[in-house]
Amino acid sequence: MTVVLALPVALAFLAIGSHVAIALGLVTAVLLLMAGGVPTTVIAQTAFKSVNSYALMAVPMFILAGNLMMKGRIADLMIDLVGSLVRAIRGGLAQTVLITSVFFAAVSGSSVGSAAAIGGSTVDGLKREKYPARFAAALVAVGGTLGLMIPPSLGFILIGSIVGVPIDKLFLAGIVPGIMEACLLMIGVGIMSRRNGYGEKIARPDWKRFGTNLPRAVPALLMPVLVMGSIYSGFLTPTETSAFAAAYAALLCLLVYRSVSLGDMWETAKDSLLQTTMIFAVVMGGSLIGFVLARMGVSQALIGALHAADMSPWMFLLIVNLLLLVLGMFLDGIALIVLTAPLLFPAATALGIDPIHFAVIMVANVEIATLTPPIGLNLFVMSGIARIPVHEVARGVMPFYAVRLTGLALITYVPAISLALVH
Repeated sequence: MTVVLALPVALAFLAIGSHVAIALGLVTAVLLLMAGGVPTTVIAQTAFKSVNSYALMAVPMFILAGNLMMKGRIADLMIDLVGSLVRAIRGGLAQTVLITSVFFAAVSGSSVGSAAAIGGSTVDGLKREKYPARFAAALVAVGGTLGLMIPPSLGFILIGSIVGVPIDKLFLAGIVPGIMEACLLMIGVGIMSRRNGYGEKIARPDWKRFGTNLPRAVPALLMPVLVMGSIYSGFLTPTETSAFAAAYAALLCLLVYRSVSLGDMWETAKDSLLQTTMIFAVVMGGSLIGFVLARMGVSQALIGALHAADMSPWMFLLIVNLLLLVLGMFLDGIALIVLTAPLLFPAATALGIDPIHFAVIMVANVEIATLTPPIGLNLFVMSGIARIPVHEVARGVMPFYAVRLTGLALITYVPAISLALVH
């Protein structure tokens, strides 16, 4: 009964404007008071241990790398390069935005960061080409979610550090689902653009402009290749690669493109530090919740209930997806992961579900959560960039939910999509 009351209490704190980490901490305090017998030193040690992780050290560096690429306006370069070819088709600029989203996903690992970087460079251009403002904002918001699936993904780093799954395998598992999601979105955008007459198109691909822009874009295009290549060649660990990515992004922006100053670097580093602090605070709060639930035997009780109900894996996955979709309406992606992963992963493993496959399913749900009102972060980011109300962005996202849910169903019930490269 205590556990059942914990979620409404947490949601109540969030509803009155408390930060997620504070809400989790207060709920933990309530649970500990009810559970009793837990020394305060154990609580402190558990909170410290949750962030004293070598794997989590990749988080601040990947955030810094993504923020530098955003500050350096690398998106403008990518959009100009890709658009010189793709804009020859109907809805070409919208397709260019999605392709650029794939590139930023492969360097930032962040949904919000990708949306902010691309949105600032594309929303006004989309409006000028007869795309409705809400469609333009929704397109960037949806494209930004690919940053959670395509490695290096902060979501996979968090899951790997919480449940002990190798992060390099999680990165590998996210490649095919991420590309599949991007392709589904491009098909959906193509259909919507043709049906509604969105966008203008150039007469033919501008190969001359592409050839002119390509040499300048090569250093930026090499970044995802170097990042992923250094991991899968075994040359660097994911954590070491994050430091390399941050250094390479700084080199690009300071010396190659000269798009940021030393002052900009300092401000970007401070912003990245604040973002990291918020993430780590949520991780600490979530780990304490997980510790209390484990101490109260909730995970074992759940596994026992699944065996008693003789629940099949496909039914369990259906229930998990419905649960995560509902919780995603009220929790941001980080909180959703740290709250549910310690509880759901043991249950999934007990039913014979591959933990790597289950991690990809969870990240796919987190992608949708970033687009789901009233908490969806990408909606608020694009509302500010596009200068339209949040509910208008949400209306623009509605046609994309069918595409997103199709991708979630494929990822859930076709494990080979996630596991082909891993195995």
